Amino acid sequence: MAADEIAVIGGIDTHTDIHQAAVIDTVGRHLATQPFPTSPAGYQQLLDWLRSHGEVLAVGVEGTGAYGAELARFLTANGITVMEVDRPDRKARRDNGKSDPVDAYAAAMAVLSGRAKGTPKSRDGIAEAIRALRVARSSAIKARTQAINQIRTLIITAPTEVREQFRGMPTVELVDHLARSRPAGDLADPACAVRTALRRLAADTGRSARRSPMRTLS
Repeated sequence: MAADEIAVIGGIDTHTDIHQAAVIDTVGRHLATQPFPTSPAGYQQLLDWLRSHGEVLAVGVEGTGAYGAELARFLTANGITVMEVDRPDRKARRDNGKSDPVDAYAAAMAVLSGRAKGTPKSRDGIAEAIRALRVARSSAIKARTQAINQIRTLIITAPTEVREQFRGMPTVELVDHLARSRPAGDLADPACAVRTALRRLAADTGRSARRSPMRTLS
């Protein structure tokens, strides 16, 4: 560090489109705050801005598992020590008035005081790939379960001839049968309308299963 260069600590209040950055010195004096877009160019601008104030000792980032995930990866890849900062209590935010610059300074102060001690997860490599795929798989499973539950409910309330046809049929067999069915008749007829709805729901369960990128995972 040059003789005339001070050591600084950064703090980032993260959001969807804009990250609010702040920088303090090692005695806690507020030096500057500025917003930056959440884009590759914005991340580089933010880093350059931090370094323009001195040697960056560490940066406290809110939401490293959400809005701040990519920024945390970028800073770490560029040799910056990133500390995970808990978001301020929501009630306190409402009581005191939400302020992005204030929150950014608070993130930096959390690092300086030692309250921010967490190291964010790297969120890269195979572990991150599996996590992303599991999100899609979980969504597909929920959609399929919802469709099956709707099928069962429709059958329970269906006209007798429909209800008796499918009574006691195992789920897999029921869904397969409904998906391959070709209801005919007048949709103004409740029985025909129910059969048509059941076929569409069964088709939805098949699409949900095909959308899952990790069908073989338990």
